[in-house]
Amino acid sequence: MVLPMSEQLLFFATLVGRKPLKMKIKPYIPDFKLAFEHFCIHVGGRAVLDELEKNLQLSEWHIELSRMTLYRFGNTSSSSLWYELDYTEAKGKIRNKDRIWQIVFGSGFKCNSAVWRALKTVKPAEEKNHGWMKMKPHV
Repeated sequence: MVLPMSEQLLFFATLVGRKPLKMKIKPYIPDFKLAFEHFCIHVGGRAVLDELEKNLQLSEWHIELSRMTLYRFGNTSSSSLWYELDYTEAKGKIRNKDRIWQIVFGSGFKCNSAVWRALKTVKPAEEKNHGWMKMKPHV
């Protein structure tokens, strides 16, 4: 529902080729950067972030807020998503109509997500009110 039609068609074509036609082709992983400007990924540890960065082909810019949250607070389970969103707002990265994908993982194969759309551009918080402003990205 959130992916552009081109990505949906590529995924569907690959799926049809693999299943009904039994072709030996790699599964297509959509380019989620075309659907979202920001990724709030559950901070389950460095290995989790490394794998998602690699598999979703995210840049250091996309994964920065997750890595900074891990660096500052550690693995705070699903509440890390709200620290990440706060970091993004504090750095002034949220623009009007930006889409934010929050992804959280549970035990076993559990995965949930939410999609948010910014209603306005968020101006960076004042340094005196926000500890994030004093930190440098840690990758």
